[in-house]
Amino acid sequence: MSSQAPAINKPSAPVQEAFSSKKSRSLYADAWQRLIKNRASVGGMLVVGFFVLVAIFAPLLAPHPPQQTYSGKTYLAPFWASNPNDPTHAYDPSFPLGTDTIGRDVLSRVIYGTRTSIAVGFIPLTVILLVGMTIGMTAGFFGGQTDNLLMRLTDIVYAFPDILFFIIMITALRDTWIGGLLNGFVLLFVSLAIVNWTGVARLMRGQVLAIKEREYVEAARSIGSSNGRIMVRHVLPNSLAPIIVSAAFIVPAAILAEAILGYLGIGIRPTTDPNAPFPTSWGTLLLDGRAAMSNQPAMLIAPLICVTSVMLAFTFIGDGLRDALDPMMKGRT
Repeated sequence: MSSQAPAINKPSAPVQEAFSSKKSRSLYADAWQRLIKNRASVGGMLVVGFFVLVAIFAPLLAPHPPQQTYSGKTYLAPFWASNPNDPTHAYDPSFPLGTDTIGRDVLSRVIYGTRTSIAVGFIPLTVILLVGMTIGMTAGFFGGQTDNLLMRLTDIVYAFPDILFFIIMITALRDTWIGGLLNGFVLLFVSLAIVNWTGVARLMRGQVLAIKEREYVEAARSIGSSNGRIMVRHVLPNSLAPIIVSAAFIVPAAILAEAILGYLGIGIRPTTDPNAPFPTSWGTLLLDGRAAMSNQPAMLIAPLICVTSVMLAFTFIGDGLRDALDPMMKGRT
């Protein structure tokens, strides 16, 4: 009696083609697909992209030079508050958002303020991520006394109030050489970067402590890979997801801090230089609007809308990134 092995059913040709044509996607490719399905995040990215374009092309978009004063055209009303029968609410079509106390175009100043506020949000981010990730990775990977020393330094810096530190730095160094660079812009983003790296350092340290015990790190160490190679090739790429989410919240925090400092009168220094790259900011415009509140309350509306829009946009982006980069969300989409 002969026994015959059961025949194994092979997958059909269309099934084989489907499996062979399906390419595996990386973590970040999957995250991007989930992110663009989030309508709120896409809307936030469009808003941020709009403001970035406005900042880049400010000289082309502004109808007037931001520092130019126009005699006899002070306190012109914006288009929505004009009243032909009231001379105190006169409207000029060439100044859609009106003019300020000395006859400067509010729309042009808002457009140039976008350049300052967006730059204040993104430039310190580079320093914050570089310092925070370096300190956090070094502390988490080497541990021991190195970890203890770096984390105590982080705790000291973290304990200092941010706004108070900004005020001390700007008021103490405002009249020095660094305070004069780019109308105080350099001093502003240095002040923002000095104390805001602590959150990134703590987050990075926690990620490294978990990742350095993984099997692929042990395998790399067993074949003789150096610590530097392990950190750069294995630890860093696998710990970026929460850092990316954190970065999405650092930018609006820096923009808000600049707006607060400008509103207090210690932000970007006023200038009459027509070639200044950062002649004003949204915070400075809020200060001007507060000073003219009794005569021209509409001056506060435009910078407030801009600050609020950017804050909400980055909040939506950050929430979308958190969901997209969370592995637990993969099975839900």
